[in-house]
Amino acid sequence: MSTINDAQLKQLIEASIFSADKPMSIDKLKTTVLAGIKVSNTKIKQILIDIEFDYSDRGVNLIKVASGYRFQAADHLGEMLGKMWQERPPKYSRALLETLALIAFKQPITRGEIENVRGVSVSSNIMRTLIERGWVKAVGHKEVPGRPSLYGTTNEFLDYFSLSSLSELPELIEPESLDLIAKKLESEFMGVSTQEETPKEQQL
Repeated sequence: MSTINDAQLKQLIEASIFSADKPMSIDKLKTTVLAGIKVSNTKIKQILIDIEFDYSDRGVNLIKVASGYRFQAADHLGEMLGKMWQERPPKYSRALLETLALIAFKQPITRGEIENVRGVSVSSNIMRTLIERGWVKAVGHKEVPGRPSLYGTTNEFLDYFSLSSLSELPELIEPESLDLIAKKLESEFMGVSTQEETPKEQQL
């Protein structure tokens, strides 16, 4: 086992997270750049806290998400930084965002239960988009006639919305709060369609 001093260890962890194309967990750090270096999880956690503090008032912050740690632009700079890219991000309908919100807050949940709350059918296109985007996946089956699939959110969903766990989601008190949650999700997107469902979207 090799050893390095605290300053070098901090620099190595900082550079590793900065260079990675995906969030870096402590386990990932220990099996890659820290492999062969004698360092405890407690020490790594303290260094991550120190780095997070160092960047707390900068344009880039160290954020803990479900999959690990990553650097990202400070939230208040998002709109201005968006001017750097000519392509607009994909727009998502209010129907899709409400469906995503229901899955996030009521999971595990079946497609039929989603439809009961929303009062309209959930189109196959919506479910396919959520699954292909990596935000939603089937997590099992409900033990009722037909054994419909149960859906839940993924780590990719948490990572996208800069959450480390589902406990960081705001509390959904009543179904009527769903529209407010959908609007909150809208604010996380740089582009979103607020149009109501078309007849085609309402079809199975």
